[in-house]
Amino acid sequence: MPANLPAEAKAKWARYLDAKTPEEKLRALQEFYSSIPKHKGTENLRAWVRRKIAELKEEIAEQKARRRGGGVSFFVQKEGAAQVVMLGETLSGKSTLLRALTNAEPEIRGVPFTTLKPVPGMVRYEDIQFQLVEVPAVVEGMHRGAVWWGSRVLGMARNADLLMIVIDLSNNPVKQLKTIIEELREAGIMLRRPKGRVVIERSKAVPGIRVITLGRLVDATAADVIKLLNSYRIYHAIVKIYGDATLDDVEKAIFERTSFKRALFVLNKVDLVSAPRAEALARKIVEALPDSDAVVVSALKGYRISEIPQRIFRLSGVIRVYTKEPNQQKPSEIPLILKKGATVADAIMKIREEFLQYFKYARIWGPSAKFPGERVGLDHVLEDGDIIEIRTTIKGI
Repeated sequence: MPANLPAEAKAKWARYLDAKTPEEKLRALQEFYSSIPKHKGTENLRAWVRRKIAELKEEIAEQKARRRGGGVSFFVQKEGAAQVVMLGETLSGKSTLLRALTNAEPEIRGVPFTTLKPVPGMVRYEDIQFQLVEVPAVVEGMHRGAVWWGSRVLGMARNADLLMIVIDLSNNPVKQLKTIIEELREAGIMLRRPKGRVVIERSKAVPGIRVITLGRLVDATAADVIKLLNSYRIYHAIVKIYGDATLDDVEKAIFERTSFKRALFVLNKVDLVSAPRAEALARKIVEALPDSDAVVVSALKGYRISEIPQRIFRLSGVIRVYTKEPNQQKPSEIPLILKKGATVADAIMKIREEFLQYFKYARIWGPSAKFPGERVGLDHVLEDGDIIEIRTTIKGI
């Protein structure tokens, strides 16, 4: 473990994880920072903590400004199946695209930097909706404070479920791409999937640490993972291993120092440029970033706008699972929204965490079932369109 943190630092990190309010988190994080030893293995961690402290200070200042009735709020409550943050340089057409896709009515004036606060809207795909949030323009050097909204925009990108990167094809699109990708990289947001990825979901309803290996643990065992988490005073969690992950990847997941995001690159204003050259650029983007997607559109003319919701759904990594009561024929019309790779345990946590303690088995109908009504356990991986029926030791359920 390159960080090699002492027990005192791990205990202080545990206090940060348990903190509820931004003020409590800030105090705990400052104490944690002071306990991190200074050596090469902690350089990235210390930089991440400094950035997190700055974000918390901004969040606290914003809350105070809202209570006084002034200031620009950057807080947008997540709604729908996933939150998609729209990034792009000024005049790239984000506002026009948002208006074309959603019920939002952003101000459109055709002058630089019209948008100075987040503007949300909802876009529908079949029986679910996604939240699109337009944020102020990306500017070169924003991660260093070139504009006052820089860290806030990057913070929203870090917390988003998916990024939509809007590029103006008529104004040096390659330079725009490089600027946006570099600003994201400097903020610890990667658009290329790492070889190994670990997701840690803490819940007191989980009996101990459950390690679900959807990939492979390299030079480590599930027992090593449990020991590591326990050293950080994490005793109840589901740990999911994707790809080839190491114990170092598990430790990084505890801190969430870097985050991988899929992105939908929307190459806008094709009505002003050569369509074949635009399509060639889209192909190059997908070749360079295979976990992302790219589509050539004209928000103003409505060209290929209708393709965007389906592409958002595919990239978002969400699945729809429909619940069914025992002895009932029809499932619910409103689905549970889960992440791709979610298990029966994840579905139960979404329905009611306490059911984990009384779980007997689940019955599954749909794509993940070998046959209709298959009986499965907690680790069964669900797929989009599944119907699930939960059976517990509680009488009547």
